[in-house]
Amino acid sequence: MNKHKSPEKEDIQAHMPSAEEVVQALGQATSIDDFYGKDGIFSKLFSKTIEEMLEAELTSELGYERYDTEGHNSGNSRNGHYSRKMRTSGGDAEIKVPRDRNGEFQSALLKKNSNEIEQKVIAMYAKGMSTRDIQDLLTELYGIDVSADTISAITDKIWPLVEAWQNRPLATVYAIVYLDAIHIKLKKDGKIANIAVYNVLGVDLEGHREPLGHWIGDGGEGSNFWLSVITDLQTRGVQDIFIAAIDGLTGFKDAIQSVFPGTKVQRCIIHQIRYSLKYVVWKDRKAFVADLKTVYQAATREEAEANLQKLEQTWKSKYAAAVRSWQNNWDDLSTFFEFPQEIRRLIYTTNTVEGYHRQLRKVTKNKGSFPTEQAVRKLLYLATLDITKKWTAPLRDWPLILNQLAIRFEDRWPV
Repeated sequence: MNKHKSPEKEDIQAHMPSAEEVVQALGQATSIDDFYGKDGIFSKLFSKTIEEMLEAELTSELGYERYDTEGHNSGNSRNGHYSRKMRTSGGDAEIKVPRDRNGEFQSALLKKNSNEIEQKVIAMYAKGMSTRDIQDLLTELYGIDVSADTISAITDKIWPLVEAWQNRPLATVYAIVYLDAIHIKLKKDGKIANIAVYNVLGVDLEGHREPLGHWIGDGGEGSNFWLSVITDLQTRGVQDIFIAAIDGLTGFKDAIQSVFPGTKVQRCIIHQIRYSLKYVVWKDRKAFVADLKTVYQAATREEAEANLQKLEQTWKSKYAAAVRSWQNNWDDLSTFFEFPQEIRRLIYTTNTVEGYHRQLRKVTKNKGSFPTEQAVRKLLYLATLDITKKWTAPLRDWPLILNQLAIRFEDRWPV
């Protein structure tokens, strides 16, 4: 079978350094320094190869060879060169890029290099690297200086994707949703303020986790705020939520049940333990926690309520506020007793969404503060894409859990 090279490839290869040129250049080397660096052999060979490839690209676009005077009648012509630095494994290389008089020539070779750099900027930004760190790394790897404004412009290109992700259609039914918040520093009105970013993490009927969105608090985080979040989920296609695991945020239970009245709400046991221990002195904490365990580790709700009464009898005189916090929130703390053990372990705490938040904090911790809400959402979106790439398998024992949910919510199970 005959193999034919394209005219473009033949033209480019014809201008590449020959084997004799390479051997001659290598033969002139007297030390390792002659190989690397700005004026090293590898840099010169690289520059010559790239420059000839660029000239071949321009020739192909103009339709005539260099020094072909008749080709000047084509309406466009060569117009000198400009210098550009490129970083190679052999060191920095300075290349001469040809220009055309009409300013129409765009090298596919350099465009590919530019796209690669843009992809690396976005990848580094997604890992939480600061603008200064990105600038330093680009200088080190590619020998190019990129301004903070350019980095911002590059990351701004993903903004339509951020908006599309935040407004994408959702599943009609979620078995479980978790709600929690992380805090970031945001510049507002010339001051730096601690702002909550609220996140909803859903588990669909196939057992897959999915962040449903990021909502930046505006200082009015109560029933009205959460009602807007839940309404947003409904607008995007959610018709039912079986169980909501929350950390006790004000107004969330009222908001979710006003839109999805059949949703079972479970308040996070771990958050409740931490809250109640604020009222207990250190020397009594071990004994107090031991009595608490008999409540939330009970086999049934009846047993748990009996042990809660014992907790009150033992500690009410000394730590009334700690005991009262369990009694006042008992309806929401005890929901998980309605379900089998496999479901209990998923909903008694918001650890599932907190694990997601721990990974988000890894990328936000390097940011002293964010200049805008848009910058916050860009970073959280990119970090979420990176985090969820690994979320390919359903939750452990999901077929068993699904059967239990189907029985418990039979009247609401989608056809």
